[in-house]
Amino acid sequence: MIKRMMVAGLGVLLAAGILTGAVPLRAEVLEQVLVKVNGDIVTKTEFEQRQVAALRNRPEFANSGPTNLEMQRAIEKAVGEMTPELILEAVEELLLIQRARELNYTLGDEQYKGILDGIKKSNNITSDADFQAALKQEGLTEADLRRNLERSMMVSQVQRNEVMMKIGVTEEEARAYYEAHATEFTTPSELTLREILIEVPVSDRGVNVAQDDEAKAKAEEIRQRLLKGEPFARLAADVSASASKANGGLIGPLRSEELAPQLRLVLEKLKVGEVAEVIRTTRGYQILKLESRTDTKVRTFEEARSAIGDRVAETKSRAALQTYLDGLRAQASITWRNDELKRAYDVALARRRAAVAAPAGTGGA
Repeated sequence: MIKRMMVAGLGVLLAAGILTGAVPLRAEVLEQVLVKVNGDIVTKTEFEQRQVAALRNRPEFANSGPTNLEMQRAIEKAVGEMTPELILEAVEELLLIQRARELNYTLGDEQYKGILDGIKKSNNITSDADFQAALKQEGLTEADLRRNLERSMMVSQVQRNEVMMKIGVTEEEARAYYEAHATEFTTPSELTLREILIEVPVSDRGVNVAQDDEAKAKAEEIRQRLLKGEPFARLAADVSASASKANGGLIGPLRSEELAPQLRLVLEKLKVGEVAEVIRTTRGYQILKLESRTDTKVRTFEEARSAIGDRVAETKSRAALQTYLDGLRAQASITWRNDELKRAYDVALARRRAAVAAPAGTGGA
């Protein structure tokens, strides 16, 4: 409950002792600092909470604990994969929160109340007792919740005011993107077909010629019945050996570009409603009817202008945010107390910078 806005409890995952990758704490040590960013710190407990929350967002771990060796190994692998990005996010979050404090961003009482009311409504929480029970289930107090919400708000506000609102997209940038990503604004032609398959039996010795001829003759006879006006769906249900018979032989929609070249040539000659000549397939003889066809459509620049602006702005925003964070990072004093996490942080930062520097569209739109 209310997982959208809070860090989940540690639960059995922490008990397994497989998170963070850090050296286990001795019993007498109350807390361990992983990294210090100016005057703020990321503790082992805080970082483990991030790891658990990330694990619970993965379907395979959402409702599972490390109940066996195989599950523990799967969790260890997942933690290893996500830890670099998580420690990078933790440090950058502190940098943004510190900047928010400099700008005097805070979460006011009225704003907090509005957010809280929205949380309760979206989670069907109708009483204070239910709300307190939900907090307890997640291992949080209301003060914890408000702190988490305020931190999230501060990060978002800095990103919006200091970076996003300063991003603009020129006409030249928009047109250059459109020309370089024409396929993104192209809707390919699609076909809907009906099929009847007359199967040819196959034995250890291969195909019997007589049975093949018989199947072909049957297919030709059925095609003639279709041409005379018998309903395709009814005949498909009666005689087809294809699974599509349950749907009256209907298949699709199919993209023209995904069809085999020879089949595409056959279908290109058909008008909607026409039945093709009998086709030999690996399973037997197939009769196809073109049920519908949509033409390839390319949106004009004017039609796509809004979408182009959003995509270009998103790309520019990622680069601008990275530059902004690098500036905060350059002015910060970051002291590491865990060498393994420092290496993970460096890996994630290098990966992020490489992704930002990659040409627009190489990561998929």
